[in-house]
Amino acid sequence: MRNPSHPVHPELRSSVRWAFRISFNRFLISLIRHLSILIRPRSTEGVTIENVWIPGPPGAPNIRVRKYEPPQRAPGSAALLWIHGGGYVIGKPEQSDAICGRFAKELGIQVLAVDYRLAPEHPFPAPLEDCYAALSWMHAHAGELKINPDRLAIGGDSAGGGLAAALAQLTRDRKQIKPIFQLLLYPMLDDRTTTRADHKGTGEYVWTPDSNVFGWTSYLAQAPGGPTAPKYAVPARTEDLTGLPPAWVGTGTLDLFYEENVRVRPPSAGGGRSL
Repeated sequence: MRNPSHPVHPELRSSVRWAFRISFNRFLISLIRHLSILIRPRSTEGVTIENVWIPGPPGAPNIRVRKYEPPQRAPGSAALLWIHGGGYVIGKPEQSDAICGRFAKELGIQVLAVDYRLAPEHPFPAPLEDCYAALSWMHAHAGELKINPDRLAIGGDSAGGGLAAALAQLTRDRKQIKPIFQLLLYPMLDDRTTTRADHKGTGEYVWTPDSNVFGWTSYLAQAPGGPTAPKYAVPARTEDLTGLPPAWVGTGTLDLFYEENVRVRPPSAGGGRSL
């Protein structure tokens, strides 16, 4: 539980001192994107990392996916499509090298991280369709990749978690691929969080309420929190959750997305968590 006088866990306080508390805007994301070339790929012992270019959605550019191959993986293993975070406006697969390499090595699976297009230059549905194209490619090339097309999981952190949740809904309705699991780390699920006045002490580190407004506005190409949003753009707005793969959702009590991540549907909606 969170201690009001010391909200950050003792083991994390030294790190949080350096956490920036500024709001994202066009200038800042442009700067971060330019600085991202300085990100050095993080080696994961024993895991081979390779960049692969695959076809994008119809009429769109090709997509880069970053493949993580553990040593001596059994043919026909499960595979994970990983979607990086960044508020829909920044980020690239390399930032997830450590976690993707760990998934691959410890689980004995193949992991592919997708370099999807970013808002505001490419608002919804471009990022989601890029993720769908990557998952479709994995499914279609399962034999070549030596993975089981019936054991594909999807996951991501922050905005990547939101895209993974939306991807689960999209694949359910298109009926061409059936992921078996959603791994959602502090997922960005609900644009209506932008309308809240009281965030109860959340959103003080890294991703602030103002940044959230910017991220959702960039992705939706409209003001967030309104009465409607495009279908599949905001996972939490979907009422019918039947037929979706099981999901694991992990979030911290200080995360801005805490309330939307743990929200429980009323009994009239069938009970259970929203994802």
